[in-house]
Amino acid sequence: MWKLAGIFLLFFPVFAQAGAQKMEGAVCDGVFIADVPYKPVTRQKFVSAFASEKKAMAWLVTMSKRLEKRIPHPKDRDDFLMTVYYVAIRRALDPQLILGIIQVESDFNKYAVSTAGARGYMQVMPFWTKLCGDPDHNLFHLRRNLRYGCNILRGYLKMEKGDYFRALGRYNGSLGQATYPNLVLRAWRGSWAYPS
Repeated sequence: MWKLAGIFLLFFPVFAQAGAQKMEGAVCDGVFIADVPYKPVTRQKFVSAFASEKKAMAWLVTMSKRLEKRIPHPKDRDDFLMTVYYVAIRRALDPQLILGIIQVESDFNKYAVSTAGARGYMQVMPFWTKLCGDPDHNLFHLRRNLRYGCNILRGYLKMEKGDYFRALGRYNGSLGQATYPNLVLRAWRGSWAYPS
């Protein structure tokens, strides 16, 4: 049954129903999005997040192969993956978890918009720009979207004392329901699993 659900998701991605999210100022922890450089994460910055260049390149090659069908251009794919890794690690999050969220939220569509108005890869609701950043922030911008999404998730994990299931429920606006957290956890530990 779960394999059938996985096949269904490949052809009909689930988009966030973020309309039930609440504006929770506690999520804005003082290190939010003052400014995000438009320059891509450099290979040097990406490699510095690993113990060695060999480990960094092994991760990049593995994840790049998995993402090839969704982001076909190698340069775009590398930029995307290095940014996900760099931003996630800076917020003490597992980059593979972020890939799982992106798969479920937008199916790697940079310009995805949910019926509730959530935007971009991580389906960030526009009210977050007013609450925690700058109302003029473009949520379709790769680095900005990932920074907002990772900061929001980190805030929810803190609020939920490290409980991923509950934090993911808050992220999606479906706290107390199992569907969304289970989809993300399955993608994280399945499609995007990587040995530590």
